[in-house]
Amino acid sequence: MDINTLSLIPALLFGGIIGSFLNVVILRLPQEDASIVFPASHCPECKTDLQWYENIPVLSYLVLRGKCHHCKTSISLQYPVVELSMALLSAALVHKFGLSISCAGYFIFTAALLVIIWIDLYHQIIPDVISLPGIILGFLFSLVSPALHWQSSLLGILAGGGALYAVAQLYYLWRKVDGMGGGDIKLLAMIGAFLGWQALPFVILASSLSGTFIGLLAMLKQKKGGQTRIPFGPFLSLAALSYLFFQEQIWELYQLYLHYSFPS
Repeated sequence: MDINTLSLIPALLFGGIIGSFLNVVILRLPQEDASIVFPASHCPECKTDLQWYENIPVLSYLVLRGKCHHCKTSISLQYPVVELSMALLSAALVHKFGLSISCAGYFIFTAALLVIIWIDLYHQIIPDVISLPGIILGFLFSLVSPALHWQSSLLGILAGGGALYAVAQLYYLWRKVDGMGGGDIKLLAMIGAFLGWQALPFVILASSLSGTFIGLLAMLKQKKGGQTRIPFGPFLSLAALSYLFFQEQIWELYQLYLHYSFPS
């Protein structure tokens, strides 16, 4: 095992630990007056405080076979999925950026997106307490990270928020109903802050296509027609993560598309 592979092991472990904390955030942040610090981790059903060995990321879920040790209530699959997702994202960031300021900034960004995905899936809201500070933090990050220029970040904020705001207004003028929440607009501004304006065309296109496909499936299943509502935040977040890790390959595909569509 080489040194580069060895360096990923602490990243996996640290990401899993942070993922365990993110589960607490996902559960408590949407609750009014709930603290993400107190009380200590406990079973949502029987309220029994968890011992340290019941709180080991992923491993405890497997050992307990997905059930609370005390009341035998099933534990949501969300817990190990979030922990494993954050562990893998952490290792991927270290592999891509090394131990650097860029890695640290994008670690915070990916953790925020992971929380947004799950909260939006459950509650169809994107908390301002994540997106608004995220916009500011993304711009400050651009001032110190070699991976992002501050001009690109600033344009990303303006274009990201403005693009979805324009789409939302046009949809309202057409259908006379709100088709997109303000949370999505702020989220895209945050994405623009961290990834720059260059990421926005891909993020908007990829999220729109995937959201439309899933939306059509939901319409067929729910049989509600145009009244079917699905959260858009997860699609924006997944598209942003895809661009973060595969932007070189995305630009290569775009160049190939231009080459074959408009041959010189």
